[in-house]
Amino acid sequence: RRHMTGEKWHSRARRYESELQSCGLEVAPVEFSDYHPLKSITVTDSKSRRGARKGSTSSSSSSSSSVAPDPLSSMLDGTDPLSMFAAASASESPLTLSQSRKRREKEDEVGVDFEPWSSKRGEILARFTTTEKLSINLFMGSEKGNLASSSAVSEKVRTRLEELDDLEEGSQRELLNLSQQDYVNRIEELNQSLKEAWASDQKVKALKIVIQCSKLLSDTAVIQFYPSKFVLITDILDTFGRLVYERIWSMCSDPRPLPDSFTADEVNDTAKETCLNWFFKIASIRELIPRLYVEVALLKCNRFLTKCGIQETVPRLTAMIRGIGDPLVAVYARAYLCRIGMEVAPHLKDSLNKNFFDLLGTFRQIHGDSVQNQLVLQRVEIPVYLTLYSPAIHWILQCVSYRAPEALLTEMMERCKKLGNNALLLNSVMWAFRAEFIATRATDFIGMIKDCDEAGFPKHLLFGSLGRSLACADPPEAERLPILNEAWKVITKVRSPQDYINCAEIWVEFTCRHFTKREVNTVLSDIIKHMTPDRAFEDAYPQLQSVIRKILTYFHDFSVLFSMERFLPFMDMFQKDSVRVGVCLSIMDVFIKHQQEPTRDPVILNALLHVCKTMHDSVNALTLEDEKRSLALLINGFIRMVSFGRDFEQQLSFCVEARATFCNLEPVLVQLIHTVNQLAMETRRVMRGSHSRKTAAFVRACAAYSFITIPSLTSIFSRLNLYLLSGQVALANQCLSQADAFLKAAVSVLPEVPRSISIEGKLRSSEGFLLDFINNFLSALLVVPDHPEAGVLFLVRGLLNMVQDYTWEDNSDAKVHVYISALPLLAAMSQESYLYSIPKVDSNETLYGGDPKFLAEINKLCETLIGQVLDHLKTLGRDESVHRQGSLAFSLFGCLLAHGDLRNNKLNQLAVNLWNLSHKQGYCNTRTSVSKTQQRKHGGVVHL
Repeated sequence: RRHMTGEKWHSRARRYESELQSCGLEVAPVEFSDYHPLKSITVTDSKSRRGARKGSTSSSSSSSSSVAPDPLSSMLDGTDPLSMFAAASASESPLTLSQSRKRREKEDEVGVDFEPWSSKRGEILARFTTTEKLSINLFMGSEKGNLASSSAVSEKVRTRLEELDDLEEGSQRELLNLSQQDYVNRIEELNQSLKEAWASDQKVKALKIVIQCSKLLSDTAVIQFYPSKFVLITDILDTFGRLVYERIWSMCSDPRPLPDSFTADEVNDTAKETCLNWFFKIASIRELIPRLYVEVALLKCNRFLTKCGIQETVPRLTAMIRGIGDPLVAVYARAYLCRIGMEVAPHLKDSLNKNFFDLLGTFRQIHGDSVQNQLVLQRVEIPVYLTLYSPAIHWILQCVSYRAPEALLTEMMERCKKLGNNALLLNSVMWAFRAEFIATRATDFIGMIKDCDEAGFPKHLLFGSLGRSLACADPPEAERLPILNEAWKVITKVRSPQDYINCAEIWVEFTCRHFTKREVNTVLSDIIKHMTPDRAFEDAYPQLQSVIRKILTYFHDFSVLFSMERFLPFMDMFQKDSVRVGVCLSIMDVFIKHQQEPTRDPVILNALLHVCKTMHDSVNALTLEDEKRSLALLINGFIRMVSFGRDFEQQLSFCVEARATFCNLEPVLVQLIHTVNQLAMETRRVMRGSHSRKTAAFVRACAAYSFITIPSLTSIFSRLNLYLLSGQVALANQCLSQADAFLKAAVSVLPEVPRSISIEGKLRSSEGFLLDFINNFLSALLVVPDHPEAGVLFLVRGLLNMVQDYTWEDNSDAKVHVYISALPLLAAMSQESYLYSIPKVDSNETLYGGDPKFLAEINKLCETLIGQVLDHLKTLGRDESVHRQGSLAFSLFGCLLAHGDLRNNKLNQLAVNLWNLSHKQGYCNTRTSVSKTQQRKHGGVVHL
């Protein structure tokens, strides 16, 4: 501090243009004949001879190695991966017959395009439920010792048969009057018992449990629950099949495990004997249904016995199913056989087809006396009964139609016609086959649907299945309108609102995909007509939302969308708040993604303002911050896409309306202020030189908008940054009084900055953010002229006074950093010509014209700031905070070096002392300090 006593600060005179030129990059000539970025690089590696002494003359050996050629060069040489692959393929020997067969089987394997059973399981359990009471037989079990104690083979067989017969002799207990959930729990208990029995090496007991569970599939006492029962029981069968297969496979693991593609010849005799033993046990089961299901569960185990075991077994099992009298039980048995068959031998398509053709022969049984009496007894209507077949038939047809040729569909259609166009079968065919096949025959299917008997299976369900296919594939163009007309004639006659909307929702996509807004508007009108009475729409929100999503998928031109007369009335049906907001979010998301050009269309603006207002009004005290951000992001995207061209007053009016509409979302208000500031700048650019008074008035109106809006923001740093930005915009538009008002407001808000702020839910110190703002503010003050009535440097002094009075964190150097940051600003203000300026705005360089009094005020303020910094350095020295002291001393040294006139001896000496202080404890980076001194090649000498 003593080195500044009696000595004034003098800023270094700057010549900005010459300094800029000296900082430019040097241009080096390049010989392009010798250089190309894709050319191979040669690296020369020089290695000194081992053993050479330091300081002695030693020869060196050089070795040159080329870097591997880049892929582009390799491709030009004909060695790209595709060429190499083709050459390798040509050199391979032809495939043998067995290899060709294996490749065909590989191609027949089930791929990812095949929908697995697991994806259907949950849907079946949720769809087929009951409130009727159910019954189940629980296995009680009997312990008769370990079978291994018998020595003779005949004794083993007799003992095992006796144990199987024990199931028929009172080893089970019937549980009655079970609810559906109780029934599910009991089945799960049986599944767990199976696993425990297997783990404790009680294989026969495990088999008994499986037999008992399989018997349940012959019971149709509560027929509505049968599909779900099938799912639960086959889960147990799957578990049993897996356990047996893994058991036999593990017996073949010595000395090494079998490969996945093993053959029967690789299986040892012990494993084969065990496998045969299991099939002998299954053959001893007396009843057809459990014997069939258990053998199907173990179908994969035939791989251990013979090469063609599975191929020979599947046709036999298919024939066994013909002995099942109940058509519902039979169709699910076929479904299980097809499911396991697709898992273990998907290439046996003939057997799968045979299953389906056998199924066709059982349809006559549905109308027989036995089934009809059962339905009367259980009070089940025929349409409900037919839906019980759907999961099984769908699955069988999915297996049959998987990668099937188009000719198979033609055969299926002919068989349907021979059966009198059975609606249930026709529905499954349209579900199972590829959409492209269905679409090309859409007119034929419509004719078949017309000929179906609607009593058993409603036609609107058939049109729904057809619509799903046509939503994925296109029918011939000439047939599209007749198809839509025929379908809608049936759909519009459906009386049940739920059935109607389920079908109409499917056909909306076909309408949007192939027709114009006129046809879509007609469809919407019909939906409103059916769903408005008795507020039926309240039970159909998912379907109505799907309608909106499909329309938005195909109509991205919102001028067309909102010109549909029935679109907004359709929106009015969403009267549940959460649903309505979800629909609005979907609309805005599509608008943001697909609107390419700004719009001023009043129809679009009014409609989207209403949509955005709905989203905004959903915000309440319980709304999460993430939800608020998502809403604000969409609304801001809409605001950015609104442009009235050169009608700036209309644009400002829109912003005023938007401010009133979206006042609860702070990010939207911030966006509006940015929009208005951009509008002010654009107005000045476009209207330059014309209507200056009108332009100035408009810019002042924009400034007033921002000045009124900013105080409503809760984020302190949003307010500070927007005050600064708006002040800069006002200054750029020569609105000096408005600029002063914004900057004064920013200074007055500084004391309100808290010491910590919440960022993403975590408290963080605000000091760093505050320093960043003050630095930006200081840089802006260079071009702000002093107010004639406020005194010299009134804004700079006001800012520094606020910094002086602000309550900084304990042990913080932030205030001193601000003082050091202010010195470059004051040095720049003392120059004859400023570094930058604003057109048509007279900065202090013009107002004062280098007046000595003005320069004296600057120097005096600099001396005060340097004195404050030196006092703080002295305090840090007493507190032994040497690291902070060294860092601050070096910062001040750098400032003096860059901006002070070091020809002054005492200022020069101060710089030397600061240098020594910063290096005293070794806390300063030498490389950094040397580079700073080298930057000064003129303007005084520092003796270090």
